[in-house]
Amino acid sequence: MTGLVLYARSRALPAALAALAATAVFAVWAAARLDAYLDPDRRVPVVALAPLLASAVIGTSLYAASDELDRTAVRPWWPRRLAQLLALTALASVLLAPAVLGHAEVFGPPAVVRNTLGCTGVTAAAAVVLGARLSWLPAFGYVTAVYLASSGARGRAATVWAWPMQPGVQPGAWAAALAAFVLGAALYAVRGARAEGPRG
Repeated sequence: MTGLVLYARSRALPAALAALAATAVFAVWAAARLDAYLDPDRRVPVVALAPLLASAVIGTSLYAASDELDRTAVRPWWPRRLAQLLALTALASVLLAPAVLGHAEVFGPPAVVRNTLGCTGVTAAAAVVLGARLSWLPAFGYVTAVYLASSGARGRAATVWAWPMQPGVQPGAWAAALAAFVLGAALYAVRGARAEGPRG
């Protein structure tokens, strides 16, 4: 048990879990004020931004304070990395889904789960390239750009590149988000986050 506790503390998992819970509470609060029962499209900010915030929290937990120890460990680290990423992503999906219950075919729980997977995949890949501290930046930039640019976008191509703004049942959006998650998770599991200086 001591090993698991040390691992959780070294990755700041207690703080990450608290931040995920706070993100879920905020998402539920924000969604309740949107009068989504009048128009489900009003949920788009919550469907896009809540998973983005959750992925940023997950990204910061990917930091490894002892990169040298990780690389020289007797047991491979990739199962632990992958288990951590999968567990936090599943938890974020479960916590955020109640914010947009109902209207599953439009902007309901499926869209939140899809966006959580996609944003977390982008964040995990960014942690490998940029480090855990800046891992949130590419997902934030992409989702923000798509949010601003996709209002008039239509067609099959838009369901792929604008996946964060698509209704929950779009196959192209799911394919893009799942691809981002699988690639990001695999890259992070194999390589780990980029080495950084100690946190101040």
